[in-house]
This record gives sequence, structure tokens and C-alpha cells, in this order.
Amino acid sequence: MDVCLAWLALIILSPVMLLIAIFIKLDSPGPVLFRQKRVGARLARAGGALRWDICHFYVLKFRSMVHNADESLHQAHVKAFVHGQLPSTNGEQAPFKLNDDPRITRVGRWLRTSSLDELPQLFNVLRGEMSLVGPRPVPIYETANYEVWHRERLCAWPGITGLWQVMGRSRLSFDEMVRLDIEYARSQSLALDIKILFLTIPAVLSGRGAG
Repeated sequence: MDVCLAWLALIILSPVMLLIAIFIKLDSPGPVLFRQKRVGARLARAGGALRWDICHFYVLKFRSMVHNADESLHQAHVKAFVHGQLPSTNGEQAPFKLNDDPRITRVGRWLRTSSLDELPQLFNVLRGEMSLVGPRPVPIYETANYEVWHRERLCAWPGITGLWQVMGRSRLSFDEMVRLDIEYARSQSLALDIKILFLTIPAVLSGRGAG
């Protein structure tokens, strides 16, 4: 189902993706797409039983930052977010994405708010590296800050959208995000995936919690 829906989405959204690519090239020098090695999972058979094995792959996104942006700023932010050390804003949880990040381009800010920067991950779905629904594929440097129980979120195909994205978007704490990913990994089903896909549309259109 994932591959069929990914092909359908690419066909329907190809004019939008072309326009985005043009805007990115006009806005700042550099490539249209951004590649980053992420942590995912795949099913493997061991001793006659299936298990989830950790794997690495390159996730694709529309470039929303200046070319060759320094990752150290984001790494420090992620470490603080995982450990719950970010200050709240007006009583709300600080978002997992950086606010006022100087590396983000003008077009990139709009892409991130609308989540359109995630569209190239449809190609990751076609390549069998991701699903439409599942836990967010995380950078390798994020997992270095995990506690043991956090790693259970990796026991599912990584996805473009997921349970925490439609329930709270980026205004959840890190532990809340992980608990929702684990809940999905333990109870994933076709019915749940369809529900999350339908809930993703209003969540994206409203921009709830987009960082």
C-alpha cells in the first residue's frame, strides 16, 4: 500500500514539487535536495524469528537551510531537548525544531512551517527505506543521547508522519514523543495507519506546533 500511495502522491504533487525546487534555486545557492544519514529499522530473521534490526539510510528533504550549514548548533539543541533542558515559552514546551535558526532560508522557513520540506521522503518510501506512517527517522547524533527505553521507538519502519505528529506536533516534550512512537510500534495496524494519514492533513494545514 505504501508504494502505491507514494507513487500516487508523487504524480499528484509533482507540479508543486517542481515549483518548490524553482523557489529554492531562486532563493539561495546550493542543491535543491538535502541528504542526511538517519537511523531506521528493518525486519530481519534470526533463528527462525523476526526481529527489528537498526539500519542507517539517507533521508531526502527539500533544502531549507543555507548550503553546507553547520550542524553543531542543531546537535546542541537536540541534546538539550532530549534531556529536557530547553526553557518553556509562555508556558509551552519548547519545540524540537530551532526557533529563529539563522541557517534557515526565507523559502526554507515556509517549507518547514508547512512541512512541505518532507515531500522528497516519498522517494525513500519507494526505495523501501521508509513507510508513510511510522516513527520519525532520527539523526545518528540524536540516538547518542537516548536512554535505554527510548530505543524502543526504533522498533518499527520509520515514517513520514506518525502518531505524535498528529497529536501534538512539535509542542510535545521529547519523552512524550517517544512514548507515542512506542505506542504506535506496539499497536501498529492498517486501521491506525489510515487514521494517522487522515489526521495528518488537518494537522499540516493548520500548522499546529510546527517548529
